[in-house]
Amino acid sequence: MDHTISILARVVLAFVLAVGGGVLSATVGITHARLCALISLAAGTLLGVTAFLILPEAAEAMRWWESALGLVSGYALFFVVSKYVYHVCPACSASHFDEATTHRFSEIASALIVALALHSTMDGLALAAGHEAGHGVDGAMVVAVCVHKVPEGLALGALLLGAGFSRRRATVWVAAVEATTILGGVIGLVVLPGGEQDHLPFWLAAVLAHVGGGFVYLATHAVLGELVKHGKRTVLANFIGGVLLIGVLRLVAGLWE
Repeated sequence: MDHTISILARVVLAFVLAVGGGVLSATVGITHARLCALISLAAGTLLGVTAFLILPEAAEAMRWWESALGLVSGYALFFVVSKYVYHVCPACSASHFDEATTHRFSEIASALIVALALHSTMDGLALAAGHEAGHGVDGAMVVAVCVHKVPEGLALGALLLGAGFSRRRATVWVAAVEATTILGGVIGLVVLPGGEQDHLPFWLAAVLAHVGGGFVYLATHAVLGELVKHGKRTVLANFIGGVLLIGVLRLVAGLWE
């Protein structure tokens, strides 16, 4: 029971933060400069958790080429969905949401919902897998996903408002899409064993490597998108800050192990 509650608490927290971002965007609004800083910080945390935690943990349970295959599979999934369906992350693609995009929202709504639902489901699964892995992965995974959820909600709320949605309707849509984060956590509860593992099993390492590949896609796509259209200093400073944040958390967790 404690195990179930722990995972549900993590995915509900991520959901609440995303919806909070959507509410803030719908009611108060946010400048793109601030959103850019948040996006870059979130991208850094996603890359940091992959580099400092996911890959080292996977390397202990898998051969290097198996870890690489898992990483590529996660990256490829998000790449294919973004190319042939729609951008998997509104925050990572905020610079692409121009006036033309918002005006044709009715044409792309279904594709966007499918893409974002897949993304959020993977976030929930990542939180569940991180909790199962333990070994210092759990806390940093929670930080990385939750930091990422805030600009995600902000960007999605801004897109919906730009498409002509009322504030209330935009908030409801953000909540509906982000609810799949909880779905991902429930899927993790069903398919993953309960309790932390003394040694990371192969299949759990494979799940984490796959998740890491998706994180790498989100991080690189976010940073490249913001670098093209906005100040490089702000983007790089916040991105590096996000990476360092996870590095410090990993160091602290290592001291306590």
